[in-house]
Amino acid sequence: MPGQRDNVLCATPVMSAHPRPDAAPSAPPAGNAAPFLRHIAACRTAVLPGRRLEFVFGGVEVGFVAPALADRLRTMDGFTVAGGRVACAGQDALDAALALLWADGTLRRRGEAFDIRADHAGPSLGTIDRGALPAFGIAASGVHVNGLVERPDGLHVWIAKRAADKPTDPGKLDHVTAGGIPAGLSPAATLVKEAAEEAAIPPDLATAARPVGVIAYAMERPEGLRRDRLYCYDLTLPDGFEPRPADGEAAWFALWPAARVLAAVRDTDDFKFNVSVVLIDLFVRRGLIEGPAAAMLRAALDRE
Repeated sequence: MPGQRDNVLCATPVMSAHPRPDAAPSAPPAGNAAPFLRHIAACRTAVLPGRRLEFVFGGVEVGFVAPALADRLRTMDGFTVAGGRVACAGQDALDAALALLWADGTLRRRGEAFDIRADHAGPSLGTIDRGALPAFGIAASGVHVNGLVERPDGLHVWIAKRAADKPTDPGKLDHVTAGGIPAGLSPAATLVKEAAEEAAIPPDLATAARPVGVIAYAMERPEGLRRDRLYCYDLTLPDGFEPRPADGEAAWFALWPAARVLAAVRDTDDFKFNVSVVLIDLFVRRGLIEGPAAAMLRAALDRE
């Protein structure tokens, strides 16, 4: 956070809910799309299939596998590699392969099962550990929640700082709550679960969250191919309510004027990559970005 040292931030789990003197002042609606488009473009870097082979699970195409992993899988029971495809016979074969890939350090186990689907609206065909999703190019879904406070001086947004030991983007700024949708749960149920676990937001507040849209992207990341579908929500919280770190995933929370959040997204890379994209959607919907810039960003956000 500008103007503060990390050791001070970490020593204060919940930041003051009142704007700090160095908070960004109110600003007119942003009119230049370029500083925001770069965040959207950064989440759309994957060319599919590119050099990857299609991954077929139980007879249905569900993902994409890099050639190096395909070479490993061709030696494992229940896998065949031919015709630009890697085919897995089913759940037992996949589980056995993952055990081998964890044992030799090829993949990192997260201990959280996600559904395997050919289409986000289709049935679950099986499950896979969250840590293996990028390696197999399997699509995942998540929820992202804009924690909002309406004040006489304008809109404010709750911001979290990710813990230093998070496996993805440690120390980056984040939403008040967000998380992947595990096997068997709906977006709404995941929101309530994550809100309580990450930010100590009680269910009676979390269930008031309003769905505002879906953002999808495919991107190259150090851990592999991310094919994500984000269910976005606005949650208006009472002025005076303060989220607090509950499970250690967040180091602290702070309430910022929306203009300061916009400036941070526009001018820095301080936010986690997909959080910036969801915040841009918020800026457009709430009129913080207007005119041709807003139309350009809306079109970019809505593209799948």
